[in-house]
Amino acid sequence: MTFETRVLSCMEKVFLDEAPEKNENDFEGFQNEVIDFQAAFRALDVRWEEVQVQIDSPLQSCISVRLVKHVPVQYAMPDDAQEDCLRTGPGLYPDLLSSIGPHSLHASPRWACLWIRVKPMGKFSPGAYPLQIALRSSDGQIHPFPIVQIQILPGALPAQKLIHTKWFHCDGLSQYYHTEVFSEEHWKIIENFIRTAAEGGINMILMPVHTPPLDTRPGGERLTTQLVQISFDNGRYRFDMSQVKRWIAMCKKCGIEYYEIPHLFTQWGAEHAPKIMATVNGIYKQIFGWDTEAASSEYGQFLHAYISALCACFREEGIEDQTYWHISDEPSQAHLSSYAAARSLVSEPLSGCRVMDALSDLAFYRQGLVATPIPANNAIEPFLNAGIKGLWTYYCCAQTKNVSNMFIALPSWRNRILGVQLFKFEIVGFLQWGYNFYNSYLSDEPINPYLTTDADGWVPAGDPFQVYPGMNGVPEESIRMAVFYQALQDMRAMDLLASIAGREYVLQLIDEGLEQPVTFSQYPRNADYLLNLRRRINDEILRLGK
Repeated sequence: MTFETRVLSCMEKVFLDEAPEKNENDFEGFQNEVIDFQAAFRALDVRWEEVQVQIDSPLQSCISVRLVKHVPVQYAMPDDAQEDCLRTGPGLYPDLLSSIGPHSLHASPRWACLWIRVKPMGKFSPGAYPLQIALRSSDGQIHPFPIVQIQILPGALPAQKLIHTKWFHCDGLSQYYHTEVFSEEHWKIIENFIRTAAEGGINMILMPVHTPPLDTRPGGERLTTQLVQISFDNGRYRFDMSQVKRWIAMCKKCGIEYYEIPHLFTQWGAEHAPKIMATVNGIYKQIFGWDTEAASSEYGQFLHAYISALCACFREEGIEDQTYWHISDEPSQAHLSSYAAARSLVSEPLSGCRVMDALSDLAFYRQGLVATPIPANNAIEPFLNAGIKGLWTYYCCAQTKNVSNMFIALPSWRNRILGVQLFKFEIVGFLQWGYNFYNSYLSDEPINPYLTTDADGWVPAGDPFQVYPGMNGVPEESIRMAVFYQALQDMRAMDLLASIAGREYVLQLIDEGLEQPVTFSQYPRNADYLLNLRRRINDEILRLGK
């Protein structure tokens, strides 16, 4: 059997029908850094044959190998946003990083790709380590790739400063795995997904104290996922926080640092209450929802009791200062008055609490309605010009032109460049709406994310989720999530160099040699800029840190 092979950085995406152009064999990272690269291959003289991968390296114990699988893409990108895309039409795209079983790897004339992760975690001394990848065919022949050199640099990256949330959706896990909400099996699956999130640099989790009022058709509802058990008897609310405390303990065990409370009012206008379930005189039922006006006195009385009980619980659990609240998601100028009314309703119980919302109209901040606005990365310039401190940003399905995003059809440099931008503009937090949204438009029905990557044609493929629901309740990563983690590591490296040489020195490196300085919409449109910048940052850390 004869093979054609390539060794590639993690910045490339290998399609079934397109030969990768680059060939690299030298990768580096600090002693606690995750180093990702790829090994692509195809067989030139067989139709289809089982092969096995072999890795030989002194780093053997910290190396994992996954198969890059292709997923169906129906909606790649909108017609008016097809610049800087890999492809724009329907087809099979590389995205899923799947574990390799004893018989799951095959060679054919189509290109296949292995995702190789080196995760030394401080267990190896600095130095150059050889890594030999080889394929073993069914006749016992060994087909080696060129030897790769892994350079482990002396020192360690500092802890991540960025607060990073991608919204966690419990309903999709219950529906996909056919488990009862908050059954023991559901809790086990939730923990698996939160642990993977934390390992990928997500350090804030949306905690469903009530069912999040997100992406829900007006008048419709999403599967109830409410941690707080509420009872209402004789005109008094009582709140059982036992499941909330279990959630917090689970998150702490997984390494989560921050907590996000679902919005207290409906999305896109703050006009109604979210779905709230309670036991009233022994009967479990919905007590607030679409038929509840946001400013109703009855809902206001509930919120005062509810928020006070939650705050008391958070103080008891030691997370009050790490908890962030929401009013309503993505209000526009047309919703300014309804948002203001909703904000006023909870101003007293939320006094002293951190409140933030994704919104891109500066008027909400200027009128004092939200202390921490989260503008989209294509609408952030007015907020930067206003000199707002502690600024966050986000992107979703609408940020398709020019700016960074992580759709499946985009090259990985449009994903990873965000780390440079967040560092340069001193962004404190980043939000994205879909860690594991496994529903169609407005949650009308659940979908199978292995077959439907665009919420049934609603948003560009990849926007709704970063992980796939693997077997036995264990998530499988995407290329996009792995590359985003590289962006987070870039930020940590920049923080390290800034601590040595000063922040201005790092900013000079970022813009050095560019015709225009880096902004959220202007940046080099290639992977080489990012890879070279990171090498330069590493070199400067080693040179100046001695």
